[in-house]
Amino acid sequence: MRTPISRLRTIGIYEGVSYLLLLGFAMPLKYMAGMPEMVKYTGWAHGVLFVLYMLSVVEVTLAHRWSILKIGAAVLASLLPFGPFILDKRLLKEEEMKKEKPARQVA
Repeated sequence: MRTPISRLRTIGIYEGVSYLLLLGFAMPLKYMAGMPEMVKYTGWAHGVLFVLYMLSVVEVTLAHRWSILKIGAAVLASLLPFGPFILDKRLLKEEEMKKEKPARQVA
């Protein structure tokens, strides 16, 4: 996790998994099995990861001067169940393109 984009990708994957666990595992247990504590703990973990994700989006925005469109896409991805995984593919491409382009030398 050396670059802001790699940190966003990593946090995004964890945030996406926590969201799927919350929706697909904890919520059914709460409503079908009467186990509300699963939502409490899974929701807490997801909340922390969501905040870290948003902070990471801010970091990437500042580091790479993201447009409003890219920021909106990243925020929207966090709200959709499989969004972080789709965003991860695009971020991987962006990260690979950044590696291929040599940094400009300031004289």
